[in-house]
Amino acid sequence: MVDRAAGALSLPDDWPADSDLSLTLNRMGSFDWDLVSGLMHMDRPALEVFDLRPEEYDGRPESLSSRVPADEAARLDSMVTQALKKGSDRYGAYFRIRRRDGKLRWTHTQASVRRDESGRPLRIIGIIRDATEELAQYTARVAADSDRRRQTSIVESTTAALAHARTVHDVIDVLKDSQGLERFGATSLVMGLLEAGRIHLVAEGPESSFVPGTRYTRVDEEYPMSEVVRTLAPRFIESEQDFAESYPRLWPHIKGLDISAAAYLPLIAQARPIGALGLLYSDKTGFTPDERNLLVALGSSIAQSLQRAVLYEQEHDLAEGLQQAMLPRRIPDVPGAQIAVRYRSARLGRDIGGDWYDIIALPGGRVGAVIGDVQGHDTDAAAVMGQLRIVLRAYAAEGHTPATVMARASVFLHELDTERFATCMYAEADLTTGVVQLVRAGHIDPLIRDTDGDCRRLPVEGGLPLGLSAEFGRLEYPVSTVELDPGQTLVLCTDGLVEQPGVDLDDGMQLLTSLVRSGPRDLQLLADRLCEVVEERGGEDDVALLLLRRRGAFTSQSGGRLQQHVGQNDPEALRSARHMIRAAVRAWGARERSDEIELAADEMITNALVHTDGGAIVTLRALAGPERRLRVEVEDRSSALPRRREAGESGVSGRGLMLVDRLTEAWGVESRGSGKCVWCEFIVADRQVRR
Repeated sequence: MVDRAAGALSLPDDWPADSDLSLTLNRMGSFDWDLVSGLMHMDRPALEVFDLRPEEYDGRPESLSSRVPADEAARLDSMVTQALKKGSDRYGAYFRIRRRDGKLRWTHTQASVRRDESGRPLRIIGIIRDATEELAQYTARVAADSDRRRQTSIVESTTAALAHARTVHDVIDVLKDSQGLERFGATSLVMGLLEAGRIHLVAEGPESSFVPGTRYTRVDEEYPMSEVVRTLAPRFIESEQDFAESYPRLWPHIKGLDISAAAYLPLIAQARPIGALGLLYSDKTGFTPDERNLLVALGSSIAQSLQRAVLYEQEHDLAEGLQQAMLPRRIPDVPGAQIAVRYRSARLGRDIGGDWYDIIALPGGRVGAVIGDVQGHDTDAAAVMGQLRIVLRAYAAEGHTPATVMARASVFLHELDTERFATCMYAEADLTTGVVQLVRAGHIDPLIRDTDGDCRRLPVEGGLPLGLSAEFGRLEYPVSTVELDPGQTLVLCTDGLVEQPGVDLDDGMQLLTSLVRSGPRDLQLLADRLCEVVEERGGEDDVALLLLRRRGAFTSQSGGRLQQHVGQNDPEALRSARHMIRAAVRAWGARERSDEIELAADEMITNALVHTDGGAIVTLRALAGPERRLRVEVEDRSSALPRRREAGESGVSGRGLMLVDRLTEAWGVESRGSGKCVWCEFIVADRQVRR
């Protein structure tokens, strides 16, 4: 203590300030620091905070230096100096002191600055107390709050990730993510789903941890997952001893996995159990109330996600089964062709589409290939697709021209009680000649892959989608004719193989062309690769794919047949029909008579277009028999029979049937219902057939 009379010091009359009894009761000390003299009075409780005896303190702050570490003293001096300079009237600080035993303890001081009328600081009066326990409690609270926030954040982030899970495997992947439950300190997890009174284990713990006989367990068995499903209450196993005593049947199989605690949670959705989740821990004993509450909340979130996932899978399996039932069960063997088909459904619950493919074996070495897509992504689209596929198959099998097949299918769809429309591509290929007739109804263009692997887009003139063309009265579908050489492949697909977010159709077609060009030579491997690419880029649309490759030169035992409709005032259709005839004559080995056949056919088509009110249907047949014959038929809707006339004085008209008579071995006219058919035949030499 300091003697007030010592020296000639001038101290305030009320110095030192009286200690408040309440401070002593709260284990606080006080000090009074006279800045003019530099003396600091400290009462007994204040000295006890510094672990000093009264005789060890001489009334000057410097004598406290043995108790205050240098860095703490420098920080405290700087803070007081700044408070005095800035004109503050109070300050407070936490700092550490070192007691006699060498231990550091936290101390808190709070003081008031007295100033004169000019603002010059004269005196500091304050309190000081031991704050070690207070800060320890505060640190513990902060740590607990931080841990609670961290765990809450994990639950929230896990819940957000689960919101995007569509399947049970998606849910399991989210839970096993290293950024997920491992932050809770869990070593691994096990999960089971309730199926017909049994628990099916769908996710298991660490590798090699599977317990034989637990893939399917009954609800009444003595396993922790069975218990929580029965009781609908969580089970927290807080020690190895607890585990061993509670589940003696299971513990011997997992005691070598270093499991010290576990939390088993019932997965409850809509007030009924759907399974159970187990979290396994190492180096952990016991669960705090906060941990239990968070884990129960996590279990509820997982249960909701699992229920959605199971519902998605059930609905998707139902819808996909419906669609698969409407697709062809088998692809017929088509002599002269190699065929690969694929269907990939979108994994979006019931969100499947009306994509389909079909192969129709036709007489005379011909085959019809269909690819189509009904608008929409639901079971109604799949149902419409099934009806439309059957109708297209029936019209094609009846022998109608490709354009007629498409027009009638459009009328059928329009007359259905549905607002759906469909895009479609129908290709009728004569495998003897390689001539392919294509009709496009709002669908994407096909591709052609050459024998050397090169690939190109095949522009095909098209009409409106099925259903819309009938609604708007535009049922005319142009027919495009191409030749498919032996080894070339026709690629038909739906837009799910082409469309990508942010990519326009032309870019998508270019990408598909590149993929086909670089793909495997084998047709089945190529089909697999194209579907894999869609899977890799996360395509969310259905995909139907049909690849048709023409084999080496093929001759049908029953001869071939090509057919095309030529409308009046449709020069493009007339050119296409001429191209079809030219290609067929060449492919059927009748080059020596190609000029005669083309000329006769052209005369017959021209007569039908000029002298009747409608268009004409041109059919070219290869007839099998003792001698090979090519037969050209031109049908029209007029019942008036043609008559042979001599050329007029101008010599311009009257030569048609006379030319046909002189160029052919036989010709004639047949009545065909509401119209007639003018035909002619040519004898052609036999050819060697390559097998």
